[in-house]
Amino acid sequence: MEYHHASAMNGGVSEYLVIESKHNCTCKQEKESKEAADSKKLALIENAYSTILTGLGEDVDREGLLRTPLRAAKAMQFLTKGYKETTQDILNDAIFDENHEEMVIVKDIELFSLCEHHLVPFFGKAHIAYLPNKKVVGLSKLARIVEIYSRRLQVQERLTKQIASAIAEALEPAGVAVVIEAVHMCMVMRGVQKMNASTVTSVMLGRFHDDTKARKEFLTLTLKK
Repeated sequence: MEYHHASAMNGGVSEYLVIESKHNCTCKQEKESKEAADSKKLALIENAYSTILTGLGEDVDREGLLRTPLRAAKAMQFLTKGYKETTQDILNDAIFDENHEEMVIVKDIELFSLCEHHLVPFFGKAHIAYLPNKKVVGLSKLARIVEIYSRRLQVQERLTKQIASAIAEALEPAGVAVVIEAVHMCMVMRGVQKMNASTVTSVMLGRFHDDTKARKEFLTLTLKK
């Protein structure tokens, strides 16, 4: 009896090891495939930067520019890394049941993004508030949501709406408010070249949209210096 029991156990272990081995093999193949795809994309961007530099009249073979296309390609991938991230990835284990209904505000969240019209930066701060409906989220996750959507080619109006919508969808709160204040280098470095111009956008959902008192409280707490 003991012999047969041990054999059965060994058979089960062997079967488990085979399944685990197949799983690890699949994961490895998926990782290698992803790395190959990322490498191909990096090469395409690098070649594109070489073409741009040549079009500007530069010599891409001179010492100072030898690795510039590659460095620029890696920088662009970092600046747009939000395309590879989702709010579900960061919020799944960070939403908690909590009997709290008062306003939660996280202000002065720094953001950096690229204007999709000229591929030059805009940067500033985001201010976020929500009115919990029995659910709260880890505060750092609000900053992570800002990071995900700002690290894409953007216009400020859409960025503001995407942040608010992501929070509303994840938490189902009584209200969400987002205000972004940003400076756009396409206005500072080119075009009208107005050094002190800044852009403010806002999105108010739920009670922040319907309740003047809630909206005023948020704006007072957020925008006061």
